[in-house]
Amino acid sequence: MPTEPTVPTQARANRGPTAGPDNRRALIAAAREVFSERGFAAPLSAVAKRAGVGQGSLYRHFPDRLALAVAVFDDNIAELEAIAQRPESTLDQLFAAIADQAMGSTALIDTIASHRHDVRAMPLQQRIVGVVGELLDRDRSRGLVRSSVTGDDVTLAIAMLAFALSRTDDADKPETAERARTMFRAAFGS
Repeated sequence: MPTEPTVPTQARANRGPTAGPDNRRALIAAAREVFSERGFAAPLSAVAKRAGVGQGSLYRHFPDRLALAVAVFDDNIAELEAIAQRPESTLDQLFAAIADQAMGSTALIDTIASHRHDVRAMPLQQRIVGVVGELLDRDRSRGLVRSSVTGDDVTLAIAMLAFALSRTDDADKPETAERARTMFRAAFGS
Protein backbone atom coordinates (compact mmCIF):
# COMPACT_ATOMS: atom_id res chain seq x y z
CA MET A 1 0.00 0.00 0.00
CA PRO A 2 1.54 3.35 -1.02
CA THR A 3 1.95 5.92 1.69
CA GLU A 4 0.78 9.47 1.40
CA PRO A 5 3.64 11.86 0.77
CA THR A 6 4.23 14.04 3.75
CA VAL A 7 4.08 17.73 3.18
CA PRO A 8 6.69 19.57 5.17
CA THR A 9 5.14 22.12 7.46
CA GLN A 10 6.79 25.34 8.38
CA ALA A 11 6.99 25.36 12.16
CA ARG A 12 6.71 28.74 13.73
CA ALA A 13 9.81 29.58 15.68
CA ASN A 14 9.20 29.71 19.39
CA ARG A 15 10.56 33.04 20.56
CA GLY A 16 9.96 32.16 24.19
CA PRO A 17 9.43 34.93 26.75
CA THR A 18 10.47 37.66 24.30
CA ALA A 19 7.23 37.10 22.34
CA GLY A 20 5.06 37.95 25.35
CA PRO A 21 4.63 41.73 24.86
CA ASP A 22 4.02 41.34 21.12
CA ASN A 23 1.50 38.56 21.72
CA ARG A 24 -0.30 40.65 24.32
CA ARG A 25 -0.60 43.62 21.94
CA ALA A 26 -1.78 41.32 19.14
CA LEU A 27 -4.41 39.77 21.43
CA ILE A 28 -5.77 43.16 22.49
CA ALA A 29 -5.99 44.37 18.89
CA ALA A 30 -7.63 41.10 17.83
CA ALA A 31 -10.12 41.24 20.71
CA ARG A 32 -11.14 44.77 19.75
CA GLU A 33 -11.86 43.59 16.18
CA VAL A 34 -13.48 40.25 17.02
CA PHE A 35 -15.73 41.67 19.74
CA SER A 36 -16.73 44.53 17.45
CA GLU A 37 -17.62 42.14 14.64
CA ARG A 38 -19.12 39.23 16.57
CA GLY A 39 -20.05 40.59 19.99
CA PHE A 40 -18.57 39.95 23.39
CA ALA A 41 -19.74 36.33 23.41
CA ALA A 42 -17.48 35.53 20.43
CA PRO A 43 -15.28 32.51 21.11
CA LEU A 44 -11.94 33.42 22.63
CA SER A 45 -10.42 30.95 20.19
CA ALA A 46 -11.38 33.44 17.44
CA VAL A 47 -9.41 36.13 19.26
CA ALA A 48 -6.35 33.89 19.56
CA LYS A 49 -6.61 32.87 15.91
CA ARG A 50 -6.94 36.50 14.73
CA ALA A 51 -3.91 37.42 16.86
CA GLY A 52 -1.91 34.55 15.39
CA VAL A 53 -1.22 32.94 18.77
CA GLY A 54 -2.32 29.79 20.52
CA GLN A 55 -5.06 29.69 23.12
CA GLY A 56 -2.46 28.92 25.76
CA SER A 57 -0.84 32.27 25.07
CA LEU A 58 -4.23 33.99 25.27
CA TYR A 59 -4.98 32.47 28.69
CA ARG A 60 -1.46 33.24 29.99
CA HIS A 61 -2.09 36.91 29.33
CA PHE A 62 -5.84 37.03 30.02
CA PRO A 63 -7.19 34.31 32.32
CA ASP A 64 -10.79 35.20 31.53
CA ARG A 65 -12.98 37.29 29.26
CA LEU A 66 -13.19 40.21 31.70
CA ALA A 67 -9.40 40.47 31.92
CA LEU A 68 -9.30 40.80 28.13
CA ALA A 69 -12.09 43.40 28.15
CA VAL A 70 -10.25 45.43 30.79
CA ALA A 71 -7.11 45.39 28.64
CA VAL A 72 -9.03 46.64 25.61
CA PHE A 73 -10.64 49.37 27.72
CA ASP A 74 -7.27 50.29 29.15
CA ASP A 75 -6.17 51.18 25.62
CA ASN A 76 -9.39 53.16 25.08
CA ILE A 77 -8.85 55.15 28.26
CA ALA A 78 -5.22 55.83 27.32
CA GLU A 79 -6.59 57.49 24.16
CA LEU A 80 -8.95 59.61 26.27
CA GLU A 81 -6.12 60.56 28.63
CA ALA A 82 -4.08 61.69 25.62
CA ILE A 83 -6.98 63.95 24.60
CA ALA A 84 -7.13 65.45 28.10
CA GLN A 85 -3.40 66.18 28.02
CA ARG A 86 -3.76 68.44 24.98
CA PRO A 87 -4.32 71.99 26.29
CA GLU A 88 -6.88 72.83 23.60
CA SER A 89 -9.11 69.79 24.28
CA THR A 90 -12.68 70.19 25.52
CA LEU A 91 -15.42 68.02 26.96
CA ASP A 92 -17.06 68.06 23.54
CA GLN A 93 -13.97 66.41 22.06
CA LEU A 94 -14.05 63.86 24.87
CA PHE A 95 -17.70 63.05 24.06
CA ALA A 96 -16.79 62.66 20.38
CA ALA A 97 -13.94 60.26 21.20
CA ILE A 98 -16.10 58.24 23.57
CA ALA A 99 -18.84 58.04 20.95
CA ASP A 100 -16.32 56.75 18.40
CA GLN A 101 -15.07 54.15 20.85
CA ALA A 102 -18.59 53.14 21.87
CA MET A 103 -19.66 52.67 18.26
CA GLY A 104 -16.92 50.07 17.88
CA SER A 105 -17.15 48.31 21.22
CA THR A 106 -20.65 48.37 22.65
CA ALA A 107 -20.38 44.78 23.87
CA LEU A 108 -17.32 45.71 25.89
CA ILE A 109 -19.13 48.68 27.42
CA ASP A 110 -21.92 46.41 28.63
CA THR A 111 -19.40 43.99 30.09
CA ILE A 112 -17.39 46.62 31.92
CA ALA A 113 -20.57 48.26 33.21
CA SER A 114 -21.90 44.95 34.51
CA HIS A 115 -18.57 44.29 36.30
CA ARG A 116 -17.96 47.85 37.54
CA HIS A 117 -17.43 46.62 41.12
CA ASP A 118 -14.82 44.08 40.08
CA VAL A 119 -11.40 45.19 41.36
CA ARG A 120 -10.00 44.84 37.84
CA ALA A 121 -12.56 47.25 36.34
CA MET A 122 -12.63 49.85 39.11
CA PRO A 123 -9.36 51.58 38.13
CA LEU A 124 -10.82 52.22 34.67
CA GLN A 125 -13.65 54.23 36.23
CA GLN A 126 -11.17 56.20 38.35
CA ARG A 127 -9.15 57.08 35.27
CA ILE A 128 -12.29 58.28 33.45
CA VAL A 129 -13.16 60.45 36.45
CA GLY A 130 -9.66 61.97 36.26
CA VAL A 131 -10.02 62.77 32.56
CA VAL A 132 -13.47 64.27 33.10
CA GLY A 133 -12.25 66.38 36.03
CA GLU A 134 -9.35 67.80 34.05
CA LEU A 135 -11.47 68.72 31.03
CA LEU A 136 -14.36 70.01 33.14
CA ASP A 137 -12.07 72.38 35.04
CA ARG A 138 -10.56 73.59 31.78
CA ASP A 139 -13.96 74.14 30.14
CA ARG A 140 -15.26 75.98 33.21
CA SER A 141 -12.26 78.33 33.18
CA ARG A 142 -12.93 79.08 29.50
CA GLY A 143 -16.60 79.76 30.14
CA LEU A 144 -17.70 76.80 28.01
CA VAL A 145 -19.53 74.98 30.81
CA ARG A 146 -21.79 76.30 33.57
CA SER A 147 -20.21 76.32 37.01
CA SER A 148 -23.06 74.15 38.34
CA VAL A 149 -22.06 71.18 36.12
CA THR A 150 -20.28 68.50 38.17
CA GLY A 151 -18.00 65.64 37.25
CA ASP A 152 -20.80 63.26 38.20
CA ASP A 153 -23.06 65.02 35.67
CA VAL A 154 -20.49 64.48 32.94
CA THR A 155 -19.80 60.84 33.82
CA LEU A 156 -23.55 60.19 33.86
CA ALA A 157 -23.80 61.76 30.40
CA ILE A 158 -20.96 59.52 29.21
CA ALA A 159 -22.73 56.45 30.58
CA MET A 160 -25.99 57.52 28.94
CA LEU A 161 -24.20 58.02 25.62
CA ALA A 162 -22.51 54.63 25.80
CA PHE A 163 -25.75 52.90 26.81
CA ALA A 164 -27.74 54.57 24.02
CA LEU A 165 -25.14 53.59 21.43
CA SER A 166 -25.04 50.01 22.66
CA ARG A 167 -28.78 49.75 21.98
CA THR A 168 -28.78 51.48 18.58
CA ASP A 169 -28.52 49.84 15.16
CA ASP A 170 -25.10 50.32 13.59
CA ALA A 171 -26.45 52.46 10.74
CA ASP A 172 -28.10 54.87 13.22
CA LYS A 173 -25.19 55.18 15.68
CA PRO A 174 -23.50 58.28 14.15
CA GLU A 175 -26.78 60.23 14.18
CA THR A 176 -27.60 59.09 17.71
CA ALA A 177 -24.14 60.09 18.93
CA GLU A 178 -24.44 63.54 17.39
CA ARG A 179 -27.93 64.06 18.86
CA ALA A 180 -26.64 63.12 22.31
CA ARG A 181 -23.67 65.48 21.99
CA THR A 182 -26.01 68.30 20.94
CA MET A 183 -28.15 67.66 24.03
CA PHE A 184 -25.09 67.64 26.29
CA ARG A 185 -23.86 70.93 24.81
CA ALA A 186 -27.26 72.50 25.51
CA ALA A 187 -27.47 71.06 29.03
CA PHE A 188 -23.91 71.89 30.10
CA GLY A 189 -23.21 75.08 28.16
CA SER A 190 -22.84 78.40 29.88
